[in-house]
Amino acid sequence: MNIHKNARLTPQGRALLVQRVLEEGLRPTEAAQAAGVSPRTVYKWLARFRDEGEVGLRDRSSRPHASPRATAEPVRAQIIERRRQRQTYRQIAQALNLGHSTVARLLQREGLNRLGALAPGRPDNRYEHAAPGDLLHLDIKKLGRFVRPGHRITGERQRKSRGAGWEYVHVAIDDHSRVAFSTIYPDETGQSACRALLAAVRYYAHLGIHFKQVLTDNGACYQSRRFARLCQRLGLTHRRTRPYSPRTNGKAERFIQTALREWAYARAYASSDQREQHLSAWLHQYNWHRPHASLDYQPPISRLGFSVNNLMRLHT
Repeated sequence: MNIHKNARLTPQGRALLVQRVLEEGLRPTEAAQAAGVSPRTVYKWLARFRDEGEVGLRDRSSRPHASPRATAEPVRAQIIERRRQRQTYRQIAQALNLGHSTVARLLQREGLNRLGALAPGRPDNRYEHAAPGDLLHLDIKKLGRFVRPGHRITGERQRKSRGAGWEYVHVAIDDHSRVAFSTIYPDETGQSACRALLAAVRYYAHLGIHFKQVLTDNGACYQSRRFARLCQRLGLTHRRTRPYSPRTNGKAERFIQTALREWAYARAYASSDQREQHLSAWLHQYNWHRPHASLDYQPPISRLGFSVNNLMRLHT
């Protein structure tokens, strides 16, 4: 129960007040003085206790029993119906001869004050390619460099790693298996994007995966001629997401969230260099051991169908 911070009496305090008067024999004025309230308050709680028992000592709603000037239910239904037809506040108020504030207050109470609430939800954008190598998702996450633990750990915003700059985690994830790979570079230029793509292709080739397509957002590095030439040389069809639609590249976006929670911000690193050193170990944990909800809680590597001998060779 939400008790006001300045309240003199809680339900327990009211019960004690009644007990002092009815059982201990204190006069109402004496009980009021002991509780720091007025005698009128004591008489009020005594009357409620006699009429309703302990239930009468609980807080009651401040809503009136009757509201003669409240909006009638048929009018309320018309307001909601017109709003679902995407009419504005002014149109509804003029059509029903109501005040603008009345319409706004009722629609806000119903959760229909924003037109976005009227639009149907977008359908799920879940898709999965049939085999490893059909599609490679690429994305980049910008992280701050630091030479001492930052405010996320210490809580102090005065001490900063001045001049440390930024570093960029280039993320790659196979659409079918969810096997992920990441490298860190000092920028997000076309050259770094190309180096990251080459490193990812070599890593996945070690697992026997050879890609046909690559999916990226519309970042400048992915639109560079250097990146286009590399995709052509590797035989990769380059696809781009629709502008302002990160859900199209959702597997990479979701992997970045997991990486931030379980690697980048999971512990207190002494510096960003130490954080980078832990990336490969975390990626191994993610690919080989961490259960994945969309894979029936099996690790991503289980999708590649390795034999026991291959599994032992690649796992060591």
